[in-house]
Amino acid sequence: MRCELCDDTGWKTVTIDGVRRAVRCDCWRDTLVTRLLDEARIPPRYRGCELETFITYPNEKLLAAVRRAARFAEHFPGGEQAMKGLCLIGPPGIGKTHLAVAVLRRVILTRGARGLFYDTRDLLRLIRSTYNPLVRTAVMDILRPVMDADLLVLDDLGSEKPSEWVEETMNLIVNTRYNERRRTIFTSNYEDMPERDADGHDFTLKERIGFRIHSRLHEMCEFLEFDGADFRHAPPEPTGDDLLTMWKAKGPRRALPPKTKGPVRAQLKQGRELGWSGGKAGSAE
Repeated sequence: MRCELCDDTGWKTVTIDGVRRAVRCDCWRDTLVTRLLDEARIPPRYRGCELETFITYPNEKLLAAVRRAARFAEHFPGGEQAMKGLCLIGPPGIGKTHLAVAVLRRVILTRGARGLFYDTRDLLRLIRSTYNPLVRTAVMDILRPVMDADLLVLDDLGSEKPSEWVEETMNLIVNTRYNERRRTIFTSNYEDMPERDADGHDFTLKERIGFRIHSRLHEMCEFLEFDGADFRHAPPEPTGDDLLTMWKAKGPRRALPPKTKGPVRAQLKQGRELGWSGGKAGSAE
């Protein structure tokens, strides 16, 4: 259906102080926002995520994270509350991705921002595919939109098995966005805490992503660590009371995957950076 105001030209005339002027028609903005949302690569499961639909319950750290995410979206891109990105940390299923996508959608809808969502594993898998001589897409064709997006969501940081190639690739992305002052929202299941003892039970975020990237993250992001009920185990259309009951019943935070072994862990314990040695893309060596 053609726009009655602009006849699909994208411009309409208005009278301001007795002077007729051409301004952008509302349909042009609606079309632009629709295109930006389509290009953001938000998975179908999360396309309806909004800050208003995030179910809350008496959980101080979770409520603080929701409030902080809302302030970030409200003040994006240049307000004091949005000078840094966000790093949402906690166990699986508590709503980290919902919050991240809700903020991404909000800044696209209200600011016309160029936003982009990637699961970290999917991004690295896509970059690896460019090393196949049968695939002609250049690495930078993939990396450029990731590094240039006004707001990037990198979901499940640390999920990829550590390797020199993974660290160098992620460092390129993170460092470029840091230098360009572009905001990034990360989510991760791995705790941001000192390394566990010799009989430790969990990975830490630093062990998974390396010292360089971990340091950059603390400069460019505000860390929001919280716990909560696992939405994936909740009944259909759960209420806040349902989630509160589940959260209280689940007890201490469950353990994350067991610690890594071998050369990667040894180098991390000694505080050395994993430098690029020219190995094959995705190598776990």
